[in-house]
Amino acid sequence: MTLFGIDRLLADPDLRRPLEGKRVALLAHPASVTQDLFHSLDALTATGLRLSAAFGPQHGLKGDKQDNMMETTDEVDARLGIPVFSLYGEVRRPSGQMMSTFDTILIDLQDLGCRIYTFVTTLLYVLEAAAEHGKSVWVLDRPNPAGRPVEGTLLQPGWESFVGAGPMVMRHGLTMGEMGHWFIRHFNLDVDYRVIEMEGWGPDEGPGLGWPEDRVWINPSPNAASLNMARAYAGTVMLEGATLSEGRGTTRPLEVLFGAPDLNVRAVLAEMNRMAPEWLAGCKLREVHFEPTFHKHVHQLCAGLMIHAEGPFYDHAAFRPWRLQALAFKAIRRLHPDYPLWREFPYEYEFDKLAIDVINGGPGLREWVDDAAAEPGDLERPVGADEAEWRDQIAPLLMY
Repeated sequence: MTLFGIDRLLADPDLRRPLEGKRVALLAHPASVTQDLFHSLDALTATGLRLSAAFGPQHGLKGDKQDNMMETTDEVDARLGIPVFSLYGEVRRPSGQMMSTFDTILIDLQDLGCRIYTFVTTLLYVLEAAAEHGKSVWVLDRPNPAGRPVEGTLLQPGWESFVGAGPMVMRHGLTMGEMGHWFIRHFNLDVDYRVIEMEGWGPDEGPGLGWPEDRVWINPSPNAASLNMARAYAGTVMLEGATLSEGRGTTRPLEVLFGAPDLNVRAVLAEMNRMAPEWLAGCKLREVHFEPTFHKHVHQLCAGLMIHAEGPFYDHAAFRPWRLQALAFKAIRRLHPDYPLWREFPYEYEFDKLAIDVINGGPGLREWVDDAAAEPGDLERPVGADEAEWRDQIAPLLMY
């Protein structure tokens, strides 16, 4: 049986003893549940700990906000009578007033193992505020469902944002607890930090390969509906910066390589196979049709490719979603040089940069896609170097 950090904290009074008499806050979302599916807020309250505040990240403590830049307001928990602060509303960094409500904050957030997933940035902001205000931070660790593989370019200096907390690759391979250690080391933070480690998690063990088979999947955000999505997300999230549909407004968002009403899917797939067939490994692509009920191409019939990084089609070591998505963009650009591929709109509070560049932490991928002379090898070389550098950086931090 796999025990997450919350399960171990609840089961072991000795682990909880340093919290006795302290004002304790919890940063959580809908997937913050125990092995018996009780929400961590309720489970911790039942232990007699003095819960003084709760915090919610993007999409809220309840996970009710669908899209990016849909903010959550502060409120008071009706049952516990404690303040519930939003870290995706008027502020994204906790204020001094928020920090004054607790002595120790427990962070129990299920992550997806991707730089752009904003929970890792929220972790950094809480660590920085805790260092400033002399507070303690405990991470109740959870699995990285994408496992240990790393992929993508390092975020470039000057491209930091709410979806890019620091110079890490897109698919970072760390748990939240490990990421906290990286933040403390990289940003030289002086903060009282502790990780309640998992027990029984094998990131390279099949068949889950990152996600334990004995644990139920619960959406950590509204569009993170499956393990397949978590595996594909480090690639499909780039669609948020493109005019192509990522499947929002359907029942399988962020599990499609693209969807559009005006593309020949088979021609795109054939061009991908011609350019870099090795980048399609580790999954199965299936032609699909869908009509989004909201978001891009709403009520238009779209054709696209569904990613199946699951079942007999999944090869954990071979699947590289960032390259797969990059190749789809490149194939579309090759077939349709004038296609309006890049979406221009404010993205995660960045108003003067293209969303695709904010997502990738620099313009490199977009420039490669738009350069008619650029070949897959021209992207592989810098990406491979960044990935090797990142693996070396994180090697001493791996706890499992």
